[in-house]
Amino acid sequence: MGRALRTLLSWSGGKDCALALHELLASQDAQLAGLLTTVNESAARVSIHGSRIELVRQQAARLGLPLLEVALPDPCSNRAYEQLMGAALSQAAAEGVEAVAFGDISLRDVREYRETQLARLGLKAIFPIFGRATSEVAQAQIGLGIRAILTCVDQRRLPGHFAGRRFDASLLAELPLSVDPCGESGEFHTLVWDSPDFSDPLAVVPGPVVERGEFVFADLQLGREPHSADREASGSRP
Repeated sequence: MGRALRTLLSWSGGKDCALALHELLASQDAQLAGLLTTVNESAARVSIHGSRIELVRQQAARLGLPLLEVALPDPCSNRAYEQLMGAALSQAAAEGVEAVAFGDISLRDVREYRETQLARLGLKAIFPIFGRATSEVAQAQIGLGIRAILTCVDQRRLPGHFAGRRFDASLLAELPLSVDPCGESGEFHTLVWDSPDFSDPLAVVPGPVVERGEFVFADLQLGREPHSADREASGSRP
C-alpha cells in the first residue's frame, strides 16, 4: 500500500463533493489537507452553485478543515480561470500538497481536463466516486445522511420550481427521466447542510428564489437553528 498523499478536495459545498470527502476520510490513500473552492468575487458566492461563501465557510468549520478560496472575476474566461487556479495550486504544492480530489462521477472529458491541468503542476488528480452509476450514488448520499438542498436549477433541463427542494427520495421520484439523479450534466446543483462528517448541522433558512436567465437560484441564508432547513425546505414547493 502506497503512502497517503496530502490532498486538497475541490469543494463546491454540494452533495457530490460531500460523498467524495466521506470516501476520502475512509481511505488510506489520501490525507486531507483542506478544501478548495472558487468564489465569484463580485457576488461573494460559490461559482455556478450560487451559494453564499459564508455557508461554505461554516461547512469547512464543521469539517475541521481549512478552506482555500480562489477568487474569480465575473465574467471569468477559461484562460483567467486556469491562471488563477494554477497560481493557487502552485502555492499549495509549494506548501506540501500532492493531489487534488474531485466529486466528478461520470463526465470523462471533465476528468481528462482536470488530470491534464494538474499534471502540468506536478499534482495528481483523485476521483473517489468516479465511474459509479449516478442512481446508486444518489441513493448512497441519501442513505448516509448527506442532506442537501437544490440551490441552482437549469430551466432548460429541469423545471425551475425544483429550486429550494430538499435532495431526498421524494425528489428523485419526481425528476423527469431525462434528468440525471445526481444532476451530473448540470441540471441542478446543491448545498449540503448536514453530513455524517459534520460536527453538527449547518443552520440555514430559505431566502428568495431568483430567476436569472436560464437559471433559478434558491438563496439559502444562515439561520439560528440547525434543523431549520429540514423544517422549512423539505419539499414545500411542488
